[in-house]
Amino acid sequence: MGDAWAWRWLGILLDMNHRAVTYKLALASIASDERYSEILRHGSLSAGIYAPHESDEQESHPEDRIYVVLNGSGFFTVDGDRQPFGPSDLLFAASDVAHQFEDFTPDFAVWAISCPSSQGGS
Repeated sequence: MGDAWAWRWLGILLDMNHRAVTYKLALASIASDERYSEILRHGSLSAGIYAPHESDEQESHPEDRIYVVLNGSGFFTVDGDRQPFGPSDLLFAASDVAHQFEDFTPDFAVWAISCPSSQGGS
């Protein structure tokens, strides 16, 4: 069972509107030269798996972003504040705020969940 198998089943899951996708299936959906794969889109809500290879080159986003650490550890820097993270941790970056994963292990992967900015939050 290779990548083609994973892609086929992922497509079936999404076509059938299933509400659950496993981490392993989502991770298999990322091509070897990619870092991100969107798994779900519902209106303005988006969820995908993000697994950078050696460095995190993302820039700030126009939407709020929640990350759930699936695997690995490292540091998450948001607007200059650097904090350690590990599996199962929940991380948040507000819209248009610089953030980056740093010094992470090779097995690092997160669910990346994007939603419209709260515009000032509450």
